[in-house]
Amino acid sequence: MHAQHTINALLNQLNTVMEGKPDQVRDSVACLIAGGHLLIEDVPGVGKTTLAHALARSFGLQFSRVQFTADLMPSDLTGVSIYDRASEAFAFHPGPIFAQVLLADEINRASPKTQSALLEAMEERQVTAEGRTHSLPAPFFVIATQNPLEQLGTFALPESQLDRFLMRVSLGYPHRAAERLLLAGNGRRATAEALLPVVSHGQLQQLQLLALEIHASDALLDYVQDLVDATRNGQWFVQGLSPRAAIALLRAAKAVALMQGRDYVAPDDVQAILPQVAAHRLVPVGNAGRGAAEQVRAMMHAVPLP
Repeated sequence: MHAQHTINALLNQLNTVMEGKPDQVRDSVACLIAGGHLLIEDVPGVGKTTLAHALARSFGLQFSRVQFTADLMPSDLTGVSIYDRASEAFAFHPGPIFAQVLLADEINRASPKTQSALLEAMEERQVTAEGRTHSLPAPFFVIATQNPLEQLGTFALPESQLDRFLMRVSLGYPHRAAERLLLAGNGRRATAEALLPVVSHGQLQQLQLLALEIHASDALLDYVQDLVDATRNGQWFVQGLSPRAAIALLRAAKAVALMQGRDYVAPDDVQAILPQVAAHRLVPVGNAGRGAAEQVRAMMHAVPLP
């Protein structure tokens, strides 16, 4: 009951900032409770950075924001070693990546070399600089925003890095009533920056442990495997989901079940989260005529429920 109260308070606060986007708010919170990294993709100006700010502040974690640009270097993220005359030795000065939440704003505007600097951090929760390994704070989340690849000055994220994001969400344009509130209030950035923490570090750890303990029956695991197998049969996608992606899907579904107040995973939980977990990892076959998310939904409807 205590966990449900905490989750509801968190969702209510975020929904006051992201008016009319309850599904995207739910998915984002589920991603962080599942311990994963979040990619928010959409056209400029629809609230990607605002959502990232609101998440970081509501979880009460130390965070830093980096604006990714074409001239950003890997050392600008990870840090550098500077010679200290007093000690006659090099001292490592940590970069902005050493935070519990890293807001990587417009991540696909940086060069592939700089993008790859995040790979080790996202997977191993550590940074290797000049031959020495430095542990990152715990927990460590990357909340990244990116613009559509058709826009000028963008570099596509490599598949290996996309796979490190547990989930990708898209905000879309606001509906008319929500946009009227934005116009009347002159935007929502100030509201996001004024948010107070709703979840403490200890409460977040407790929620993550509770999510891991959510029960997944044999029939549910069969259903997850059926969905993963369908991505691999060549009918829907060029290449299928990896075992890491299958684990990510189950972790996200458990987080959704926890947010719904249940101690077991239902097929509805898997279906609610599958496009957000799988679409950025998959390329539809050439004759699909659909985008990746639409193709995932079509495949999902074709796979029988347990």
